[in-house]
Amino acid sequence: MIADKPNKIISRNKDILGGTPVFHGTRVPIKTLWDYLKAGDSLEDFLEDFPSVKREQAVALIERAQNRLTKIS
Repeated sequence: MIADKPNKIISRNKDILGGTPVFHGTRVPIKTLWDYLKAGDSLEDFLEDFPSVKREQAVALIERAQNRLTKIS
């Protein structure tokens, strides 16, 4: 995962985009990744368009969502 903050993927701060959840250390909303994937864009496309997001962050977020969803069923 992320070397300096191993469990920090998402940050929320009222001073950054009004508290919208963003990738930690960036101003990129988490929702943007989901929007890309929903539109059929690849993770590579997202990472190319938002270079401040580390691959490890995006993969960890996807894995976390997958784990939570599979525990529901």
